[in-house]
Amino acid sequence: MATYEREWLCQRIVEDAPDVIIFADREGVIRLWNAGAQAVFGYEPEEALGQTLDLIVPERLRERHWEGFHRVMATGVTRYGRELLAVPAIGKDGGRISVEFSVVMLRDAGGKPLGVAAILRDVTERWQEQRRLRERLAALEATSAPSPPDSA
Repeated sequence: MATYEREWLCQRIVEDAPDVIIFADREGVIRLWNAGAQAVFGYEPEEALGQTLDLIVPERLRERHWEGFHRVMATGVTRYGRELLAVPAIGKDGGRISVEFSVVMLRDAGGKPLGVAAILRDVTERWQEQRRLRERLAALEATSAPSPPDSA
């Protein structure tokens, strides 16, 4: 059986994963952008690296995003290490993408946050199908609602 260098394995897994794996430093600047990120968001690594997360956060959600991001960097505490967060994102073409993600806090030797790595999955098709099903259910419930009794 072949032996593999751990660093090489980690690099290959991160770079080639079909899921999005990105790392943003304390200021929210993208420092890692894998092949999955390129496939989902449409940006080449050269276009994404050095940009802030505003690149993929819809404008209407940016204020809320940055409040949370800065709070996590200040406290070192996030609930999304174990819980999935479902949010809209935007691609290079400006189209909406629905994503679910969790984060990994990276810390220096003293425990101070250096930034976060996020592992995201594009769930746009599933989200759209669930929306269609909810709309269909609402329409069926509306047509099968009992009629009010006639008042005589």
